[in-house]
Amino acid sequence: MSLFKARDWWSATLGEGEEFDQGCLCVGDVDNSGTGHDKVVVGSYMGMLRIFSPHASKTSEGGPADAQLLEVQLQNAIIQVELGKFVSCSELLHLAVLHPRKLSVYSVSGTAGNVEHGDQYQLKLVYEHNLQRTACNMTYGTFGGVTGHHSLCIQSMDGMLMFFEQDSYSFGRFLPGFLLPGPLTYNPRTDSFLTVSSARELESYKYETLAVATEAESRQDPNLPLKTGGKRLTPDWVFVLGEQALDLCVPSFSHASSHIFILGERNIYCLRDNGQIHFMKKLEFNPSCFLPYASVTDGTTNLLLGNHTNMLLVYQDVTLKWASQLSFIPVAVRVANFLDVKGVVVSLSSDGHLLCSYMGTDPSFFSTPKVDAREADYEQVEAEMKKLQKFIREATRTQDILPKTDSEDDLCITTTVSSSMDNPSQALIHDINGLPVPSVTVQVKVKASSVVKSSKLSIGVQPPLAVTQEQFVLEAMGVGSSKVVVFSAFLNGHYPPADLTGDITVSYSSPTGVPKVLQSRFNLPLSLVCVACPPPKATKFKITVDTNQPPVDLSSIFREFSAKSEDKDGNSLAFQLLSGARVTVLASKTSQRYRIQSDSFEDMWLVVKELVHRFDQHFSKVGIKDFKKSFSGPLPLEEYFLSVDNHFQLRISAQKYQDLLSERAVQFRAIQRRLLTRFKDKTPAPLQNLDTLMDATYSQVMALAEAAEENRALLEEAFVRLRSATHLLVLLLSLWQGLTPDQTSILEATLLPLLQDTPQLGWEESCDAAVSHLLRTCLSQNPKDQATSLAQTGGSVLGLPSDTARLKKHITLLCERIGKGGRLTLASEANVQVPAQVQNLAVPASAAVLCTHTHTC
Repeated sequence: MSLFKARDWWSATLGEGEEFDQGCLCVGDVDNSGTGHDKVVVGSYMGMLRIFSPHASKTSEGGPADAQLLEVQLQNAIIQVELGKFVSCSELLHLAVLHPRKLSVYSVSGTAGNVEHGDQYQLKLVYEHNLQRTACNMTYGTFGGVTGHHSLCIQSMDGMLMFFEQDSYSFGRFLPGFLLPGPLTYNPRTDSFLTVSSARELESYKYETLAVATEAESRQDPNLPLKTGGKRLTPDWVFVLGEQALDLCVPSFSHASSHIFILGERNIYCLRDNGQIHFMKKLEFNPSCFLPYASVTDGTTNLLLGNHTNMLLVYQDVTLKWASQLSFIPVAVRVANFLDVKGVVVSLSSDGHLLCSYMGTDPSFFSTPKVDAREADYEQVEAEMKKLQKFIREATRTQDILPKTDSEDDLCITTTVSSSMDNPSQALIHDINGLPVPSVTVQVKVKASSVVKSSKLSIGVQPPLAVTQEQFVLEAMGVGSSKVVVFSAFLNGHYPPADLTGDITVSYSSPTGVPKVLQSRFNLPLSLVCVACPPPKATKFKITVDTNQPPVDLSSIFREFSAKSEDKDGNSLAFQLLSGARVTVLASKTSQRYRIQSDSFEDMWLVVKELVHRFDQHFSKVGIKDFKKSFSGPLPLEEYFLSVDNHFQLRISAQKYQDLLSERAVQFRAIQRRLLTRFKDKTPAPLQNLDTLMDATYSQVMALAEAAEENRALLEEAFVRLRSATHLLVLLLSLWQGLTPDQTSILEATLLPLLQDTPQLGWEESCDAAVSHLLRTCLSQNPKDQATSLAQTGGSVLGLPSDTARLKKHITLLCERIGKGGRLTLASEANVQVPAQVQNLAVPASAAVLCTHTHTC
């Protein structure tokens, strides 16, 4: 709008990461120096109070530090600061600071310095009021026509006006029809308070009307008797604004002026004291703050108006007189008189830019340098144009939303797992149940395609697996150089793992300093956790997997185990888990079936997973593309629920041990306090067997701690076994219904929402919440239930359930609905039964409603 800029007279940047608003700035003679020069007081939401005395610096030294008189860190956020005569029997100005739950009044005093460091200023607390309600803003004035001192009025967030007269609380009143707090100001000419209600109306309340109205406390507490002496609070007049007000101001620089100024979101209003409109100015921008000040023309008022386009505008009534450009959006503006100049505009931004400026222009002496005239090389320009057009065509070919990643990473990770076991073994446990524990060597090669500074390589495996070294620090690598690290993996517990995969994570910084992370995964061999053995005669649990191809020789698939197997026909193969049960795989001679059997349900998981994986590899190598595998059921839910109950009972025991330990610890500390009191007593007194009681309590605490630690180890083992059983159930469900990889991933994320248990959140409640969400959304049989579930937000806090009956019921219902054709999807379509010939039809995009959940998606 204007080429003019606000001329910088003095400026400062207040702190880092602090926030400010329109109530955080005031100007005045805060130290009562009597010179007539103003100081600038700034408070921040971070509780920092600063006082400045700006002056023009004649040299390059000094600046904001020279002008800063005081900087104090208060304990609470500062909402508003005001200067007034807030102390009785004193004509001096004091500083009122409004906190969310406190009102503090301070005195600022200066002491002349005798050395070159200058004067010293102190902030002393005169009195403070602790507020029962959270404050929003405040105003001050000579309430009731009292002269000589100022009273304070605070508006709370719930609509209560609290009146304070110096160091005493006067009364409180609730505004009628209150919803949200608005700006508040006091009109001394009519002794009334002005505020803007949530109905977007300007309301005026006489102080006398507020004083005789019904007490605020009687409205809030129904147990207190109603006071019949008060009157119902009603405004003296109301003016409909039709928009929310940003600020109110009643200028008092002239006795002849009798106007009220309101800054709205799109308009400026000027009203008379009786509520009649004087003028209104429609704005073409979003205002941020304003300040009426005295005009040299009688009958008019000047306005300083800041907006969100970094402009500071000067209006005389409705006429724009000047416009200045600022370097920030002002949230508060004031006019102050300083030592060298009067009428300085003080503005403050929300992020702490404090500027003292004046209106005016300076000539610009910059001239555009002449460009050497030269003839254009049209061939070169045409070649450059073709090159740019090629870049544009390549950039517009893709329609991806996400940015494309670099074709080549800075690092490349290659992992090689040894085909043979280590000799000697690196395992910490030498043997389990008489069987030696092997280890396998893993080699990781990291190659750099660009210069990489020092990086860190971390290895993670699933418990109870362990590695010889979990972290490696790699030195800086140049282009084409590589580093090789070697470690061994082994079984380090008396139970089988739920997963034989490991993760490698390399964290490094790119040449430009950007931190990056590269991940890779490797698979450990099955022979690390089991050996070949003779098949058992009888087993408890059996699983049958059907295929559409002739039976395969098991010895050709499991070559590392066939040498030690007693069955030379390849129809059966038995595995002895080092820390588990025996698992037998039987291939039918007449049909295309395979049976996996064992005395432990969860111990079959690793063998079944490896069997299915090797079947896929085998038939892929021989060129059979239509190989299919299936499971005819029934689902072994009863066997699965045994693992669930075992895990849940151990969680209950852990909670009981925790409670007992807390009780015994409280008892132990109480006995210690009594014994200490006896020992400190000057007069000897008998211990009354307190020492014996303390020894017994100590023994109980140690026994409970050992039992809790043992239970924790059993709980970790039970959770790993539960994960194995859950993985097996998911695999059987996918084979039973032919689920796609995406559907299998959703089912696995639902039944295994956690990688480990915590005292605050366990598997049972997390899994129940995830399964319940699927039953209400994509597996719901009623479309209305889906819509209702998606509309619901929030929920109860997850906690340890009393039993597992609800969880078992939900898992059973989940399996039944999947078995009846329910579709697992991240879109909540209705899963009603449809004919088979239309199940493969595409679902319209408009019918897909996203349904997300913290555990399943």
